[in-house]
Amino acid sequence: MAGGGEALGGGGKQRRGKAGKRKGKKRLGFRLDMTPLVDITFLLLTFFMLTTSMITPQTMEMSVPPQLDIPIEVKMSELLTIRVRADGKVFYNMGIDQPAVVTIKELHKVVVEQNVNLKNRCIVVLKTARNVPYGVFITVFDEINQSENEIINGLRGLGINKRERKFTVAPMDPKDELEIGGL
Repeated sequence: MAGGGEALGGGGKQRRGKAGKRKGKKRLGFRLDMTPLVDITFLLLTFFMLTTSMITPQTMEMSVPPQLDIPIEVKMSELLTIRVRADGKVFYNMGIDQPAVVTIKELHKVVVEQNVNLKNRCIVVLKTARNVPYGVFITVFDEINQSENEIINGLRGLGINKRERKFTVAPMDPKDELEIGGL
């Protein structure tokens, strides 16, 4: 048989030229320099640290008194009730007066006037319907809080140096909804 393979004991392919003079492929080593990558990482880290806001989140602090089952006597003439209907309309009344519609900007003025006129004896009650949008509630709440500086200045003008804030948030009952329903 002519020309067997290497496995059968025959000669392999014959190479042309001189044997052993042929150079093998030179294998190059691969090396990744990590220095620029580390530099870029630290640059990005410092960039994001310096561009992000370092301000702590603004939170609203509320001190909630313990639950008491003791009825508290309140003079109706010192009670300012602010009601927010589900559609976002705001109403206010003093004591047993009829509720009146008020805008957010007018609410600021009403809260200041009543607190100063009653010489720090005014109790503010904020009542909201169950499905009032959260943004409307916060807007009304913020307006009441922002009136504090003017109230303190007004009380100082009357010679009262200590501000005792009396404020509560309460759910709106069906009686309240009937009062402001047709307005």
